[in-house]
Amino acid sequence: MDFIGNFNVPVEAHLLQGCCREAEQAELVSLNLDQLRAVLPESFHGHITALAEEIRGCARLLRNLADQSQAHVSRVPVVLNYLNIVLPCLSRTLKDITVHYEDKALSREIRWRKMYNKMTEEAGGLPLPQRFVLYNHFLSLLKQLLTRSPSFDLNTLETLRTRIITLREQIGIPPPPAQVGSVVRQDLMSLTAVQERNAHWAEQIFSLPLPSRTALKHLKPCKPHGPFFPLGHFKIPPESKVLFRRLFDNDQLSILVFLNLVNQSPYLLIRTVQGGNPWFALRGAHELCIGREGSALQLKRWSRSEQCSKLWAALYFLTWEGKLHFGYDQLVLFYCTFVALKARNTLTVQVHPAEFKLQREKRLFQAQIIDDGFKHSLIVYEDLQTQGIRLHAAVWEGELRQCPVWTAFVTHQSKSSTWLSRRSKHRVWLKDVQLYVFCNTYRQENMRQNKSGAFEIYFVSEEGAARFREVFSATRVSPESSEANEPAVAVGPPK
Repeated sequence: MDFIGNFNVPVEAHLLQGCCREAEQAELVSLNLDQLRAVLPESFHGHITALAEEIRGCARLLRNLADQSQAHVSRVPVVLNYLNIVLPCLSRTLKDITVHYEDKALSREIRWRKMYNKMTEEAGGLPLPQRFVLYNHFLSLLKQLLTRSPSFDLNTLETLRTRIITLREQIGIPPPPAQVGSVVRQDLMSLTAVQERNAHWAEQIFSLPLPSRTALKHLKPCKPHGPFFPLGHFKIPPESKVLFRRLFDNDQLSILVFLNLVNQSPYLLIRTVQGGNPWFALRGAHELCIGREGSALQLKRWSRSEQCSKLWAALYFLTWEGKLHFGYDQLVLFYCTFVALKARNTLTVQVHPAEFKLQREKRLFQAQIIDDGFKHSLIVYEDLQTQGIRLHAAVWEGELRQCPVWTAFVTHQSKSSTWLSRRSKHRVWLKDVQLYVFCNTYRQENMRQNKSGAFEIYFVSEEGAARFREVFSATRVSPESSEANEPAVAVGPPK
């Protein structure tokens, strides 16, 4: 990784770096608690597990705050005083747990009992796991304040602030200064979150329910190549909208994708951790190319100095289609999202045809459909590594030809005799299918105008409808021979 050296950073950056340092410490403490649980009787496991999970949640929230601050720079002053209240208290709690854990003069059981009882007593009877529930609730509200979330509640934040100040006093931490950083302007303190009428499709892609989870093999740590700069280096326009944030390697690496509302272009901000400090790399989607290598998606950039393409990041994914927990990513949805964002970006000069085809997939079927009034290619892909099946709709013609419109994963429901039914020569209905849409103009509800709410696919040719049904029939040909038997009519654009 290419790290660019230290810069003088203001108080804002120091506090946000503190978030990342405490996140590292929280991860270490939670791992130590896991080891402690493993050697103690089962009667202790419930409380230790609850405490470790809350501490891990605290680490995720702290890193999330640091990441989100890069796209909400103008809002950072709003949260500084609150951070200066909670971070010393949190840091002391983590250090106290570590002191108790490392007291080798006592047995492990006595260490745990002493830690739990003494730290509960000093907090006025607040159980140790609940102390981190308090921290996490407070940090969640700070993230909402930073991002202007409509869920933010100032009264709750002030109530929790008072509780944390009381806790600081109970454990012997001096009161915080009256003001940290520059004086906050009144317009920044405005808490009203304006709900946009037309939200960007990418804002909800990763929050939709997932029908299945297929684990990928041959996982390795992600390899970000940068160059990387310290927190606060990039001057991201305040007119930016965060589309999504994804996590890798237990949150050691994250990608925050935001839309620059000045030029309406998407950008990717990678955050990694080195020596407990966060480092960032930034590129526009139009500056990157994407490809698959096994369980990884590789993002490459063009090096002007060397006149060649260089690896920017290799992202290894846990699952083919579905996230396991806490935002850890899925390969297919990330790939489709990136390609759609890049193809629809006005700064993109050209998308290489290879980027429209996810490697390590076999095409089982392709035909032309009329979909919400648009001409689309409908393709059935099988993943060679996991044998997962998915439907993929892409633009049929024009400047955006082959750009993803939606995808849907075929799950065990397809084995039901009622999952697929041919309603006419051209129409096929699918029940229990979840679409992930990569376009703001597409309305899937227009294809569900029937009593059962099934998704309707209208094939241009009768043969396309017939062959689509055959793909999912019990007598479907094997994947090895299906590549040679593509539809004779209504075939999509050449790959």
